[in-house]
Amino acid sequence: MKYARELDTALAAVRTAARLCEQVRADQQSTAMRKPDASPVTLADYGAQAIICQTLAIAFPDNPIVGEEDARLISGPEQGSTRRDILSYVQRQHPEATEADLLAWIGRGKGEAGDRFWTLDPIDGTKGYVRGDHYAVALALIEDGVVQLGCCACPALPAADGSIGTLFWGIRGEGAWQQPLQGGPDQRLSVSDHHGPTAVMIESVELDHGDPQRQQAIARALDLNPAIARMDSLAKYGVIARGEADLYLRLTPDPDRRENIWDHAVGVLLLEEAGGTVTDDRGQALDFSRGSRLWANHGIVASNGRFHADLLAHLTD
Repeated sequence: MKYARELDTALAAVRTAARLCEQVRADQQSTAMRKPDASPVTLADYGAQAIICQTLAIAFPDNPIVGEEDARLISGPEQGSTRRDILSYVQRQHPEATEADLLAWIGRGKGEAGDRFWTLDPIDGTKGYVRGDHYAVALALIEDGVVQLGCCACPALPAADGSIGTLFWGIRGEGAWQQPLQGGPDQRLSVSDHHGPTAVMIESVELDHGDPQRQQAIARALDLNPAIARMDSLAKYGVIARGEADLYLRLTPDPDRRENIWDHAVGVLLLEEAGGTVTDDRGQALDFSRGSRLWANHGIVASNGRFHADLLAHLTD
C-alpha cells in the first residue's frame, strides 16, 4: 500500500486527538472562546492540534503542517490558566509535556504549504462540537497540490455497526474506507447510484456558510425534490461517500470568499475515491497548492457524481 507509514501515523494521531476531544466534552470543558476573527475555539481544538502536530513531528520532522489554530493566541501571561487546562489533557498522552512544549507543538501547525505538507483541522465544526453534535478531527497529506492521503474521526456520527463514532480514511488511487471509531471491520466507501427524482441534500447547520435558497432552487430545477439534512463539519462528505446522501452545495454570493483548505481536503479525497465528484462552482478541480485557502476556487459542489454535470450547467447558465 502506498503511504503505509503515513497512514498508520495519521490514523493513530487522529484517534488520540478524538479521544482528547471527547474527554474535554465529557468534563464539560468544551465552552467556546472567541478568536480575533470572532470564530469559536475550545480547549480541545488546541489540545488536538498539539497531539497531532507532535505525532507528525516525530514521524515526519521535515513535513510542514498547515493547521487552523495559532499558539500565539494563548501565549500571553493572561492566558496562563487556559494553557494549564489544555496541558492537563495533553499530559494524559504525554505526561512529560510542559507549557513550552504545548505552545511549540501547537505552533508547529502554522507551517507553510510546499511540495509536500499536511493540513490539519483539529476540530472541524467547533460550534457543532460545543452543541454536542457533529464534528471532525481531520488530517490530510498534500503533494504537488493534490490530496494524496487523508483521515478524519467523526465521534458523533453513527458507524455501520450502529455504534457511535466513525473513522474515515482514503488513499489517492486506492480507495476510501470507514470503520467504527472504537475499532472494528473496515468497510469500503461507495457513493449511491441515485439519479433522481428525489435526493438527500446536505447543508451546513450554519446557514451563512452558503446560500440555502439558491442551493435548494438548483436542486429543484433538476427535479431532485431534495430532502434537506443539516450537518456540521467534514462529516457531510463522509455521509455522501458512504451512500447516505447525494449532494452538498456550498455556494456563496460573496465573490471574494475562499475556503480554508483544511475544511475540505479530507472530504474531497474520500468522496472522489468513493466514486463521487467534487469541483468548485465553475466545474474546476479544487487546487490545494496555493497556501491555506483555495485561492483558485469559488464555492463547493460535491455529489455522488450522477448529476454533477447538470448541477454545473445550472450554476453556469
